[in-house]
Amino acid sequence: MTRQINKDTTLCMSLAARPSNFGTRFHNFLYDALDLDYIYKAFTTTDLAAAIGGVRALGVRGCAISMPFKEACIPMVDELDPSAKAIDSVNTIVNTNGYLKAYNTDYIAIAKLLNEHQVPSDLVFALRGSGGMAKAVACALKDAGFKNGYIVARNEAAGKQLAGLYGFNWAPDMTAVQADMLINVTPIGMAGGADAETLAFTELAIEQAQVIFDVVALPAETPLIRYARTQGKKVITGAEVFAIQAVEQFVLYTGIRPSDEVFQQAAKHARG
Repeated sequence: MTRQINKDTTLCMSLAARPSNFGTRFHNFLYDALDLDYIYKAFTTTDLAAAIGGVRALGVRGCAISMPFKEACIPMVDELDPSAKAIDSVNTIVNTNGYLKAYNTDYIAIAKLLNEHQVPSDLVFALRGSGGMAKAVACALKDAGFKNGYIVARNEAAGKQLAGLYGFNWAPDMTAVQADMLINVTPIGMAGGADAETLAFTELAIEQAQVIFDVVALPAETPLIRYARTQGKKVITGAEVFAIQAVEQFVLYTGIRPSDEVFQQAAKHARG
């Protein structure tokens, strides 16, 4: 029987510059599968402080945070979990009776995928981006034993700061960089944007690399991932990142961890 929304239904949500259906499909699938009186809805905002205030005031149980709000929301919460504090970046807010605690489940997802895909830590990487998600990726790379890599960012101050934080190099572009693993942590290739059909790296850079990692989840097959597949490269997709970090959010919101079988079903459903 289809669940009916009522006055006691628990609301969870997401905030992103470009909302997608990934989260709504993933979480609502799990709510149905596990017969939980929850509902999940994606939002965007031009007033982040008011939106976070609404989470607190209206008793929204959980709020996923995506680009470009991962760092900007920090002053608006009451406590940072060590997962968020370590990298000064938030992707999850849990509301317990008006007390907002922030977490970062992106790091968990990145670390798990590097291990699952058995990516050798001696590869030289180029990570394009310097925002909140880039911090999570850089931290996971460092903790996985990667020592040789570049933070590729046009913003010199942010790029150098991130590179210095984890002992990597900074480069303004890929001109003098050749890498074994390319990681896109920018909106390039994201559906709905001006760069939706743009490759985050040149064809030559992709051809010279061994592993291609794109954190963009919408579409599941970005231009970068599509081209990498034509070249027979090992790929890690944003859809994989999203599913793993989302199930960790689900656990934080509900206190329930779905079985691996149900998780895989939800991930497949979210990909459409």
